[in-house]
Amino acid sequence: MRTPDQRGTSRRTRRFALRTLFTIGVVGGTAGALAPLVRHGGERTGAPDAAAAGAGAPDATERFAETYRGRRIEGSATVLVPARRATGVAPATAAEHTVEVRIDGRPLHVMRRADGSYLSAVNHYESFPTLRGAARAAVDDLGTARLAESPAHAL
Repeated sequence: MRTPDQRGTSRRTRRFALRTLFTIGVVGGTAGALAPLVRHGGERTGAPDAAAAGAGAPDATERFAETYRGRRIEGSATVLVPARRATGVAPATAAEHTVEVRIDGRPLHVMRRADGSYLSAVNHYESFPTLRGAARAAVDDLGTARLAESPAHAL
């Protein structure tokens, strides 16, 4: 028969082991989820160079126009950097990313992810490192179908 001290020690040991395994799992999962952000964190597309130069004009980071599988795809990703003040100090606002893709002249909704990759409304379960890759994947998934006309948004 065990004494109360021995029973309490074994429970604490088991509890400690389970908490340790849970903590390791949480830390490992978080590290895996944040790895793309850390890996690409120092690579800013166009914003620091344009801000250092004091530009207020758009800085095109990716632009393409081609025929892919019989479809005309066009796209551009632009970083709009705020102009410097007269004092030479950059404003506190961040650069604005503008992404536009058209397939046969019809707009394809594309979003830029935090890690710099892109995903589209047609293929939203997979991300692509380039805008061109996202547009080509959308054409592959559409097949012979056409994108719907985008209605004008009204408030």
